[in-house]
Amino acid sequence: MRIFLLPVLPVLFVFFQTAHADSYQYTVNSGDILEISVWNEEALQKELRVLPDGSISFPLAGSIPVAGKSINQIQAILKERLAEYIADPVVNISVKSVEGNSIYVIGQVKKPGQFVMYQPMDVMQMLSLAGGLTAFAKANDIVILRRNGDKSEPIAFKYGEVEDGDKLENNHLLHSGDVIIVP
Repeated sequence: MRIFLLPVLPVLFVFFQTAHADSYQYTVNSGDILEISVWNEEALQKELRVLPDGSISFPLAGSIPVAGKSINQIQAILKERLAEYIADPVVNISVKSVEGNSIYVIGQVKKPGQFVMYQPMDVMQMLSLAGGLTAFAKANDIVILRRNGDKSEPIAFKYGEVEDGDKLENNHLLHSGDVIIVP
């Protein structure tokens, strides 16, 4: 049995790594910088910052809402809009900067402030970036404020439960714009 599994293990490892990587797709946020080019069209090569309203303005395509969309979705929209002017446009988009993918940590942490997430992060990872809790922090009264449309939704976080290895499901994956309040 062992002899049979040895050649299969690397294949399974790559398969599961690939499957996990495909499950996460970055979505664009206000403040991100996109580099957009249309093949063979020098006038249609732009570096654009996503505006606070979540849109960009691109020549011939006009204003496009992009916040919350993946790069593939934005490419499809641009291709469709440019097709009116250019035969079969080839649109390339890359995220040059993820400055809009920020989390804010305030209160009783050693380094409060704004933190850019360059990868998916959970609450414990973000508190670690903020230098950890101060001696005066009320560790089991932490709140995450998450925007849901025009309302803020509070999410309770009990540091002590996660720190002990209990209730790890409460170590929430953070979303861009979340505010962690440590009283």
